[in-house]
Amino acid sequence: MVRVKPDGTGQQIFAKGLRNTIGFAFHPQTRELYGFDHGIDWLGDTGQREEFNLIREGAHYGWPYVYENGKANPADEPPGDTTHAEYAKKTTFPVLTYDAHSAPMAMVFYTGNAFPEAYRNSAFVALHGSWNRKEPSGYKVVRVRFENGKPAAIEDFLTGFLTESKREQFGRVCGIAQHPDGSLLISDDDNGVLYRVAYTGK
Repeated sequence: MVRVKPDGTGQQIFAKGLRNTIGFAFHPQTRELYGFDHGIDWLGDTGQREEFNLIREGAHYGWPYVYENGKANPADEPPGDTTHAEYAKKTTFPVLTYDAHSAPMAMVFYTGNAFPEAYRNSAFVALHGSWNRKEPSGYKVVRVRFENGKPAAIEDFLTGFLTESKREQFGRVCGIAQHPDGSLLISDDDNGVLYRVAYTGK
């Protein structure tokens, strides 16, 4: 991840070892930067789990040599005489992990007033869904629940895009944004539609 000035100058590396951190945002209270990585596809149904990282300046998150909490990537050897275990000691591990191949595409922290207070400052993440897994993963929006400013758990928020047999899907969520009225807008790039999720108070 790189940082640049608004005019495009002053480019510098902010953090290394991230893999496809497509969705990332600053926590509204702590101003800490969080992001969701895409894992690789060729480690079976349960690997690599998607990583939810606290992204700090100067930190290294392991890719392409180690992943998750220090597991060795068999496809890439660390440089020089460094072993995977030695490289893992220099790696910053994720704060949470999630089902492999869920494909997190976008993330937003909720700052509105339309949802119950408990949802304030939660992160909402659009999971595009797997394509090569026996039991599909993703195909939904999840909430990253924070407690005392720290990520505590990942919970289902918007589901129902898979058939009961889980062999086909109704759609694939992709983008997510907060509307000025406090609702959430979620795009579906399989159907070319936009969903609005609002709280009715019931």
